[in-house]
Amino acid sequence: MTATQRRSSEPNSAAVPARKQATALLLAGSLLVLAGCSDSNGDSDASSKPSTKPSDVSPSPSSTVGAEDAAVLAAYTRSWDAQTQAYSKASSAGTDLKKTTTLRALFDIEHDLTVMRSDGQVTTGKPVINPNVVKVTKAKIPKATLTDCVDTTHWILIDKASKKPVPLPTTRLIKYVSTATLEKWGKTWMVTKLTAQEQAC
Repeated sequence: MTATQRRSSEPNSAAVPARKQATALLLAGSLLVLAGCSDSNGDSDASSKPSTKPSDVSPSPSSTVGAEDAAVLAAYTRSWDAQTQAYSKASSAGTDLKKTTTLRALFDIEHDLTVMRSDGQVTTGKPVINPNVVKVTKAKIPKATLTDCVDTTHWILIDKASKKPVPLPTTRLIKYVSTATLEKWGKTWMVTKLTAQEQAC
């Protein structure tokens, strides 16, 4: 899924793909469940409530979305697809991560993958994303920012050997706000920063 996010000190939470803002992972980035974060409404039962089954994350831009915005959304979605694939095997090998994500974001993702391999953990299922472009800035290197609501209900961290879910803090956010920054390198938009916010959505 560049963001500087702090990791929780609770057991196994360091391997969770999505980290809190202000650490030294999407996920530059880092991604998935915000371990250690509490829901804004304090409802600890929220994670046990059923939600709709996630579908492949590929936002289909409406006719009101400009071509540049659509390109930004497509690049962001490709990055998430690559991250999801990488986390499912705790390795970026054979994925398109380097084609979609760069700088700090990629460094943090690779750090997560290293921790997961060390702990014998992978993810199963997929996150659901709902990104919206906030701003596209024209410059020598065009930049774009967007906000997202990431739903990790069906994106589960499991023990690779036993296939059983890894116990995680009950106070973590299952659905959280995330922001991203992208830059246009030539004709290609690249995700340069991912920041999971301590805010439910």
